[in-house]
Amino acid sequence: MATPSKNAAIAEIKQDFTESTAAVLTEYRGLSVAQLKELRRSLGQDNKFTVVKNTLTGIAAKEAGIDAFEGQLTGPTAIAFVKGDAVAAAKSLTDFAKANPKLIIKTGLFEGKALSAPEVAALAALESREAQLARVAAVLKAPMSKLVRTVDALRAKNEEQGGAAPAAAEEAPAAE
Repeated sequence: MATPSKNAAIAEIKQDFTESTAAVLTEYRGLSVAQLKELRRSLGQDNKFTVVKNTLTGIAAKEAGIDAFEGQLTGPTAIAFVKGDAVAAAKSLTDFAKANPKLIIKTGLFEGKALSAPEVAALAALESREAQLARVAAVLKAPMSKLVRTVDALRAKNEEQGGAAPAAAEEAPAAE
């Protein structure tokens, strides 16, 4: 029989799953409270890193329609719920795991798809969202810049020729 506190915990975890764009399941055995606090800070305010009970998390995941964590909920478990930039969060987790080998990234979930630990590392290797948007903006800006330079060159060429083209354009309507 479930107690009200367990039902509330299940509801909270389920809500975290539904509100998150990504989630990363980790094992934190051997990490100190100070190290976990440092990890939470590195993830930023948009993300939540929380220690969870395996049984309650399994129930919440099923209720949320998530099967990516089946068989992975063993040992001391913590989940990073990502509500912001998934690439930045994955990068923070993998960087922290490199510096603190006791943090083990087990699996992940990104936009409804299960990710293995190497796939989480591959996600972390991507550029941040801002860098990707800047690259797209540069690609879109290049043709416009070229057009502006071409129009400006034509204007400058017309001015060098002494305005012959505009004078001819003014005489044409008078000939009618």
